[in-house]
Amino acid sequence: MTDFNNRLLVMTAGGLNPNVMINALAGRFPDIHVFQEEPESKSAILRRRARRLGWIVAMGQMATMIASRLGKRFTVRRGNDIIAEHGLSPDLHPAIPVTQFTSLNDENCRTAANLLKPAAIFTISCRLLTPATLQALQCPVINFHAGINPAYRGQMGGYWALVEKDRGNFGATVHLVDKGVDTGATLYEKRLKPSPSDTIATYPLLLTAGSVDIAVSAIEDALSGSLAPQPPSPGKSVLRFPPTIWTWLWNGLTKRIW
Repeated sequence: MTDFNNRLLVMTAGGLNPNVMINALAGRFPDIHVFQEEPESKSAILRRRARRLGWIVAMGQMATMIASRLGKRFTVRRGNDIIAEHGLSPDLHPAIPVTQFTSLNDENCRTAANLLKPAAIFTISCRLLTPATLQALQCPVINFHAGINPAYRGQMGGYWALVEKDRGNFGATVHLVDKGVDTGATLYEKRLKPSPSDTIATYPLLLTAGSVDIAVSAIEDALSGSLAPQPPSPGKSVLRFPPTIWTWLWNGLTKRIW
């Protein structure tokens, strides 16, 4: 890495939350490029979870995600408020160069990344990078995670922190990427406070919009060669998944956490 190289590569599967983050990063890092993969199919996600958790649990989790999406029209206003409160934009700016790939783990993606010669790679809302991909990439790889590691690794970290009456750990982590799921060394953490009108559909957006500053700080450290990774916070390490539909309904009815 040379001192004048400030090129940032963002890897993502796209969507509202990544768009909000990428637009904010583009305002701070003009030499930004985006590699976007095709989102993993729902059937592939379902099969993978079924192998790990069983079909009943996997189907219950998928039902929650479907219900959450069907209810998004009721949370649009809150989502718009979050974006406006943080001065962000939901639509990816057309001036940001985007290259499409089937998967970020494809060999042609790894080759393109190395030809681009970024000083840092930032991942958000994408597949887990394989060991072969990580080994091939020639610069620091940093991930944004909407949860506090290691207790809330995986998905829906903010939701699970509230369910477990751990509101002090409703937050996000920016960390180095290793071969595990959100197990890399921590760079920055940030805790936030959800609104009573937030739900499982808006927690990730709130955590993303409210954590742009720590993402910027981590990338600035990477570009200046001053990354200072720390071990994750002490305590249990738990890989989280979306709640099953029955768990989600129970927590909503008994704890008012939707």
